Amino acid sequence: MKKYVIWILSVIGFGAVVSLAFDFVKKPVEVRKINVSGECLTSVPKDRTAITLRVTTLDKNAAKSMKMATDKMAEITDYLKTADVKMQTTEFNSYEKTEWNHELQKSVDLGIETRIAVEVSADNMEKIEAVLNKFAGQEDVFTENLRMFTSSETLKPALDKCLSVALDDARARANALVSGDNLKAGKLLSVSYDNISYGERPVANYRLMGAKMAVAESFDTSGSIVGKDTEITVNVSATFEIK
Repeated sequence: MKKYVIWILSVIGFGAVVSLAFDFVKKPVEVRKINVSGECLTSVPKDRTAITLRVTTLDKNAAKSMKMATDKMAEITDYLKTADVKMQTTEFNSYEKTEWNHELQKSVDLGIETRIAVEVSADNMEKIEAVLNKFAGQEDVFTENLRMFTSSETLKPALDKCLSVALDDARARANALVSGDNLKAGKLLSVSYDNISYGERPVANYRLMGAKMAVAESFDTSGSIVGKDTEITVNVSATFEIK
């Protein structure tokens, strides 16, 4: 009987040891991690110039107002198709226009106003100036929002590169934080883009004088337009394994 009890206890003890060993092997080794942020600041040149051409017509008859506007815009777009420019319709609206009459002390109906606008962009100012010289001063045609900007073709590779720079910056920061313990950042475990922004700034203010364009401000002594580069800011959050 005593031998039987000893045998049972031996089996139980062996099972406990095996179980503990199995749990030790199965238990995952905790990975030490560090979470840091990285940043990239850069800029790219503005490579396109744009202007908005807007046709505005007013008539008591809605159909006539719309026809006047569409006919004039058709004339504009027919010309733009022959020029080395890109164009995109940005507005097409027809509505009843009213005005406050101070003598009658009430709002009076002026008719139906139709507005059609198209954005025209080119790779240099001379092409935009040719468009302005063609249509500036014509009846029912208005120009607005003359500006320079960075095209998506130029912006995308610069943005992709900046993302990589921001990640490298995050790794460098991680290495700096753990270097005191003779450690370093290892495998990248996760990354997220906290913020990606880029800002466009107006180049100058312009006024139209008949069929000619004049720069009102923000020009250098040679007369050429000065445009500040588009600024890109990228912030990332990255988690690295500590080795």
